[in-house]
Amino acid sequence: MVDVLIPFPAASLALPPGLDVHVWAGEPTVTTGPDMLTSADTSDIPGQDVLDRVEYYVMPYGFPSAAVELIERMPKLRAVQTLTAGYEHVMPHLRDGLTLCNARGVHDASTAELAVTLTLASLRGIPAFVRAAPSGEWLQGWYDSLADRTVLVVGYGAIGRAIEARLLPFECDVLKVARTAREGVAGFDSLPELLGRADVVILILPLTDETRGMVDADFLGRMRDGAVLVNVARGPIVDTDALVAEVGSGRIRAGLDVTDPEPLPPGHPLWTLPGALISPHVGGLSSAFLPRARRLVQSQLTRLAAGEPLANVVVGPGTSG
Repeated sequence: MVDVLIPFPAASLALPPGLDVHVWAGEPTVTTGPDMLTSADTSDIPGQDVLDRVEYYVMPYGFPSAAVELIERMPKLRAVQTLTAGYEHVMPHLRDGLTLCNARGVHDASTAELAVTLTLASLRGIPAFVRAAPSGEWLQGWYDSLADRTVLVVGYGAIGRAIEARLLPFECDVLKVARTAREGVAGFDSLPELLGRADVVILILPLTDETRGMVDADFLGRMRDGAVLVNVARGPIVDTDALVAEVGSGRIRAGLDVTDPEPLPPGHPLWTLPGALISPHVGGLSSAFLPRARRLVQSQLTRLAAGEPLANVVVGPGTSG
């Protein structure tokens, strides 16, 4: 029998035999609808007698410190599963021998939808329309279309492919960049040249030592006049001061689901810059999330019970993490 700790009721999954399932949903960190994860039983963390036996842990969604710190209280733990695509918040709590799996595939649809939403809204002037509504100002005029534009996707992985699939029907061209070049995808070293060709730059790459602060004054300065920067990745990838300077000048625009700092404090200049559109880190928070999260966990538990290798391994056997 393998003890597992998951964040939603076992009855919501078709579980294989051989598992002793415990539930801890974590502390709610966002307001959710009746079907979201944090509506599950939010009773206290299981007792240490249970934690001493847990071998597989599915962390509650989000970035609560209590959820990652719990890793250190499970001596028999063999694998940790996040429900986020990013996992930089978990790395400091790992120890030798622990396998870490991320939520690759869970957020593709939801985050890709938001990336396209921020792109279209920024191009078509939606932020200005919303700001003009209270005064009844009629801002009729010519606005940018996504059709015939060039979009650069920086961080072309699973979510990047989902973004591309949604962009192409809009009759735009898509350029792709990843850390490692491959057929049809340029490497990071091509960014200086590609930035000058793009009308929209969408960031969807992990936060690492290499990418932290990557979008700096030089990066932004290479973007076309009037271009839009869309960040659905992590806030610290972008130098906020440099972004405020460029957007504040009116030279470029920005659609941001993530910021640095985050949450963006009241009074921060990004809130009021005419060329900035801010959403409160909701790329994964949609009705598409929970069904995909459950499918991933059910698949992983089936693999675990059968003694098969886990999917989505980012640290552990076969990786360089």
